[in-house]
Amino acid sequence: MAAATTTPFEMSGPEGLTGKVLIAMPRLEDPWFTKTVIYLCAHSDDGAMGLVVNRVLDTVDFPELLSQLGLDCSPEAATVKVHFGGPVETGRGFVLHSTDYVLATSLRIDDEVALTATLDVLKAMTEGHGPDRTLVALGYAGWGPGQLETEIQSNSWLVVDADAELLFEGDVEGKWREAIGRLGVDLGHLSGEGGHA
Repeated sequence: MAAATTTPFEMSGPEGLTGKVLIAMPRLEDPWFTKTVIYLCAHSDDGAMGLVVNRVLDTVDFPELLSQLGLDCSPEAATVKVHFGGPVETGRGFVLHSTDYVLATSLRIDDEVALTATLDVLKAMTEGHGPDRTLVALGYAGWGPGQLETEIQSNSWLVVDADAELLFEGDVEGKWREAIGRLGVDLGHLSGEGGHA
């Protein structure tokens, strides 16, 4: 985890789709993003940055990660899973978390969710006074100026409101279906073709 104090896109406040969830359409066959659910941490004219919330890394163990960073692992923290946040800067760590714990270096995304990319949050987690809800991720998903808008227009993503339950709770493997189900949409009826009025 880097000692960075900001996300890759500096944000002065929520803009655009910040705080929304992207759900990959069934036709999206990019191996990095097939059947992903992505929480958008930042979105502006400069681009977008988000974290995949429904893929756990089998190759990274949280206690091992903490050990590499020189931190001890408490029994409570030993059960934390490390997520694949996206294909950009896969060695960089992020903690998406509830706002009961916010540092000066945290990006407060909305009333319920913040993002911290410093070791302080991991240390707090191992000492038992970190956030109530967390999602630890390596890497992130990033889009250049206008790129995400183009992908949404071409029907690669559905955009929905986020909630803490979808981000932090439930079966990781089932989140994509759960997210689509919340829309009241039958997967069989999702078209791969974009529609324009």
